[in-house]
Amino acid sequence: MDETLTRKHFCGNLLAAWAALALPGCGGGGDYGSTPAPPPVPPGATCGSVISDNHGHVLEIERADLDSTTDKTYDIRGSSGHTHQVVLTPTQLSTLKAGGTISVFSSVAELHAHAVSVACV
Repeated sequence: MDETLTRKHFCGNLLAAWAALALPGCGGGGDYGSTPAPPPVPPGATCGSVISDNHGHVLEIERADLDSTTDKTYDIRGSSGHTHQVVLTPTQLSTLKAGGTISVFSSVAELHAHAVSVACV
């Protein structure tokens, strides 16, 4: 199986991953510009991720990691036959804790990488 990732395929999947997280919140009535800041992540909350071209990869972020002052590296192997790493900075983890969404790229393995979008609920 050819696992070469073309620029067109990668960008299309990145857009799809972004749309899956960003667009569901669109729509509804007016009052634009007065959106309140999201509340902090409550105790016991979890983070979810969208991984482009996913074939078994899983990103799991522990709640305690959201307070990290150092980079955190995650192995996203899941049930896939290979692994990738995703590195999140303290700033990105803080954004997640505050209810924001981040997008990063995994490391390259077997001639491809994955776009990964993360949000905590």
